[in-house]
Amino acid sequence: MRVKTSITLPNDLLRQIDRRNPNRSAFLEIAARKLLHEEKKAAKRRGDAALINRFADRLNKEAADVMEYQRFPK
Repeated sequence: MRVKTSITLPNDLLRQIDRRNPNRSAFLEIAARKLLHEEKKAAKRRGDAALINRFADRLNKEAADVMEYQRFPK
């Protein structure tokens, strides 16, 4: 379902949009969907980083332990 709306944009931005795609609605829909998708991915990355950081000490200790087993004799 499509809903008609009205927005106000600066003239220079509108000219740039018109040069890219004369169908302003389509251009703005694509741009909005892309922005929302990128924000969702960024939020997931932040959540993943927070999870890794929360367990970093334990993960680093496990990695060091594994590396110790993989050492070659001198």
